[in-house]
Amino acid sequence: MNNVYKGKAKYVLALVLLLLLITGVQAGGGNRFFIDSYNSINDSLPPVSSITTLSDSVQRTIVTDSSNKNFSLNKNLTDTSIPTKKVDTLNIKVSKDSLDAPVVYHADDSMVMDVPAEKIFLYGKESKTTYNHNELTAPGIEFDQKSNFVIASLKKDSTGKVIAYPTFVQADFKSVSDTIKFNMKTGKGFTSGSYIQQGEIYIYGEKTKKISPDVFYAYRGRFTTCDLDTPHFAFVSNKIKFINKKMAITGPVHPEFEGVPLPIYLPFGIFPLTQGRHSGILAPTFTSNEQLGLALEGLGYYKVLSDNFDVTLRGTLYSYGGWTMNVSPNYYKRYHYRGNFSLYLQRFHYNFKGDPDYSVSKSFKITWEHSMDSKARPGVSFSANVNAGSSSFNALVPNSPTTNFSNQLSSSIQFAKVWKDKPFNISINANHSQNTIDKSFNVTLPDVAFNVNTLYPFRRKEVVGNFKWYENIGIALNSDARSLTSFTDDSLTLRTLSISKQISNNFQWGASHTVPISLSLPALGPIQVSPSVSYAERWYQEKIVQNWSYLDKKIDTTIQKGFYSARNMSFGVGIATRIFGSFTFGKNSSIIAIRHEIRPSISISYSPDLNSQYYYNSQVDSAGQIERYSVFNGSMYGAFSEGRFGGMSFSIDNNLQMKVRNRKDTGDNAIKKISLLDGFSLSGNYNFLADSFQLSTFSVNAHSDLFNKINITASASIDPYQTDAHGNRINKLVWDQKLLTLGRLTSGSVSLSSQFKGGDKKNSNNNNSSQNLIGQPYNAATGMPLDEYQTELAYINNNPAQFTDFTIPWSVSFSYSLQFSKIINSTFSGFTTQFNQNVNWNGTLGLSPKWQMGLNGYYNITTSDLGTLSISLAREMHCWQMAINISPVGHYRFFNITLNPKSGLLKDLRINRSRNFYDLP
Repeated sequence: MNNVYKGKAKYVLALVLLLLLITGVQAGGGNRFFIDSYNSINDSLPPVSSITTLSDSVQRTIVTDSSNKNFSLNKNLTDTSIPTKKVDTLNIKVSKDSLDAPVVYHADDSMVMDVPAEKIFLYGKESKTTYNHNELTAPGIEFDQKSNFVIASLKKDSTGKVIAYPTFVQADFKSVSDTIKFNMKTGKGFTSGSYIQQGEIYIYGEKTKKISPDVFYAYRGRFTTCDLDTPHFAFVSNKIKFINKKMAITGPVHPEFEGVPLPIYLPFGIFPLTQGRHSGILAPTFTSNEQLGLALEGLGYYKVLSDNFDVTLRGTLYSYGGWTMNVSPNYYKRYHYRGNFSLYLQRFHYNFKGDPDYSVSKSFKITWEHSMDSKARPGVSFSANVNAGSSSFNALVPNSPTTNFSNQLSSSIQFAKVWKDKPFNISINANHSQNTIDKSFNVTLPDVAFNVNTLYPFRRKEVVGNFKWYENIGIALNSDARSLTSFTDDSLTLRTLSISKQISNNFQWGASHTVPISLSLPALGPIQVSPSVSYAERWYQEKIVQNWSYLDKKIDTTIQKGFYSARNMSFGVGIATRIFGSFTFGKNSSIIAIRHEIRPSISISYSPDLNSQYYYNSQVDSAGQIERYSVFNGSMYGAFSEGRFGGMSFSIDNNLQMKVRNRKDTGDNAIKKISLLDGFSLSGNYNFLADSFQLSTFSVNAHSDLFNKINITASASIDPYQTDAHGNRINKLVWDQKLLTLGRLTSGSVSLSSQFKGGDKKNSNNNNSSQNLIGQPYNAATGMPLDEYQTELAYINNNPAQFTDFTIPWSVSFSYSLQFSKIINSTFSGFTTQFNQNVNWNGTLGLSPKWQMGLNGYYNITTSDLGTLSISLAREMHCWQMAINISPVGHYRFFNITLNPKSGLLKDLRINRSRNFYDLP
């Protein structure tokens, strides 16, 4: 019986296997299932090493036909006596509709496969499929294997509340929709009720169509920078085309606020979406000026020239015919350098042609800022800060009272080099200072400083044990050579002397050399002794001699050109020590101890008379009054003093600290140190060789930061000599009349400042987006590193409401300063004390979590003059912010109202109204 069905069973088994293979190919939508089945079968075969008898060669070719799903198995066997390994060769024709990459899927709840319909269903709140760079997350996903379409939709609970929305991510494209249908192979698809984010822009489309990874269309769409489902503002259009990271192009578009459309329509709209640096037009603002008329201010163009270079061009046009222009190239190379250059031009017309007082003014200004990264060339540094221009430029800047009254301009360029493993360095500087009132310019070019660090010529190359005392003798060199000139651009002076002639006539040069010699001796217990010797030499280009002319009744000045030099020496020894004392309290006291530190120092020095030969007596008026001058007075480095000096300099400094116990803390902060007095010093000197007034005036200084809250600084100058009835000093010490005194107080100053604020200190970081822009390492408008710090700070000071930290409920800061000095009155009958007191204050108050009010001002107590009083009001509106600044009184009066979105992308979309008024002094 068994032998009868033996052959039939063989054919039945082959037929079953054939049907299973065909079914697997059909259900797999191609050949993926067949490949997996083949691999699993092949893995289950015994290893090759276990086959002991095989044919000479075995070749298996499996051919599949995607159209008829048939396959054939051909075998060619050739027997041989040598066993060989089995080789399987699999040739597969891939279906045209198969995917390019595997699909990774995940289902939170379950997965259902419909084999006849070739569909897969994923269920769960966060079911996910990933194909190439496309990622879909949804509560329900349907995959149609025939068409490669994926369909996802939102899911609601029994109450109608949405549990989850489908989220689609493709590269930088991200969308949240009600329903999504897209082709996984082509990346194209449709969505409805979609929210899409493109950088700072949030887009909503009733229907969207994505035709490529970078382009999609929206029907009845809106876009905004507000991240709420119902935004505070938006631009609405029926047809919108978005090009990823480039631009959005719309048909007729109109704005709406809080869902209310405004009757303002534009025929089309072009909105840039480019991130980072990109060229484009800079939007202007409308302003007005009483003398220049209406203005279109700040119209310009920004051009990216390369990765390291860009340029900004701005201009302003006035209705009365004036204009301004500004060209600002910026450059930046990481780890090398950064900087910017600006050229400002102004041309204004005052009154109208034909008027007798019609005039035209032209002015310019140049700024240059450059800094070099220390990592670019270790040991070499180069920096520049140039600010120069016409003397009339600042006074003519429209609507800027602060700039109009700024009459000082200065520049500096510096190059420095330190040689590696060498004891010397060099610094080359160029400086410029300018006074716009008297129109004077002072230029120093160059100023070369060459220094040699302290060398120890007597030290051994190989030291065994301690240094000998003479091995600590050190010698150094400090040399400085400088040339300078001055000129003026005043029109009256230019009629007779050109600028080049002024530069030549006023040119000066000079040099100064100092050779300090020091000796570091070991400490003698608590006392440190430091001997020193110093040699100084100065080079001059001229001698100046002044003589009284009896004929002309004036002083005649004679200048002798040439090379001249003068020298000076000093010898000294200094002694310094530190004295400590403390006072302790009981165990139950909150104060543990008070510690007092005294740092006295005394130095004795002697200088021989090496310069009396350069001094002379000269009559200065017709009354015969005689004054003593040096032939080097008025020179660049000045003249050395004449006469010998043998005296003593002394100073004493004090420091007072307190240690307190915090009973609420048993950790590291259980004991805290509090500084009561950071410093209190008294210094002066005494000349033993002078015939009168041997004792100098005393200088007293004190400073403290009480409890890290109140900063106090004080200084005073005290004269130890008496005065006569006319206020002149006489050679008598005040101690002859009164013992318990340091002397006469001639001048002094006191300043106090403090700041307090409420709120949680741990969470006091500023979360306001506008404020955070200040700390960015790049300029949001240009994409380049920030290099306009002073301009930024000036704008913040003038518009504090635009940079409000709403997390601080209240803050108060104030500063007070007092200066006084005693001068001889006009009748020479005594002294008059002149006082100058002023106070500054600044405060903010959070009226609500979204409203904040601020008040700041300046008041001169001595003159009873209110300099500035301004009130600010800020309103936080989620994606917008309103700022109001008003200064109703004072020399500078202004008001400024600004309503603008926080997004840097829409920073030019703002409503601004400002006016400035100022009083001439």
